[in-house]
Amino acid sequence: MNFLAHTLLSGDDVDLMIGNFIADYVKGNKKDHYPEPIRKGIILHRYIDDFTDHHPVQLKSRHRLFERHGHYSGVLVDLFYDHFIAKNFHEFSSVSLEEFTTRTYNLLIQNAEFLPERVKEFLPFMIEKNWMLSYESLEGLDRALKGLSRRVSFENRMDTAILDLKQGYKLFEADFRAFWPQLRTFVDSQLK
Repeated sequence: MNFLAHTLLSGDDVDLMIGNFIADYVKGNKKDHYPEPIRKGIILHRYIDDFTDHHPVQLKSRHRLFERHGHYSGVLVDLFYDHFIAKNFHEFSSVSLEEFTTRTYNLLIQNAEFLPERVKEFLPFMIEKNWMLSYESLEGLDRALKGLSRRVSFENRMDTAILDLKQGYKLFEADFRAFWPQLRTFVDSQLK
């Protein structure tokens, strides 16, 4: 899952959200340098990623992309699923996507002391371009995919991945709708 999914899965717990948001930039035991509530979010993020990476529905989505995108297929599925969350946000939250993203960005800024340097570097750009809100439209997702493609040092075709989503849109959306409730149940079980 990507930024939008991880923050949404954190509920209203700010520390959990911060840990969940920064986890990809906190390697190994460096999580132990954080206060317990943020560390809990980092650990939750790792559980979510493990659950997602081994789930048969997510694997089915990745398989559709593997021939063209190889090991980047997992990254693409994460972004595709974030698109479906953004597009249908009213189904998953009592606040609008715009309100949610604004609140998330503000909380991250207010807690900048806990953000790894790499996150501090990209966060202003993320806010300026409003990545999480932009996932709602295919045009916004396409911009995110093209940007990601440029930032990756290895040869890739992520700049054209929007075509894969458009071609298999209904299949990817069906996969997401089958997967998301199971992920929510899994996260709820981890937070008990």
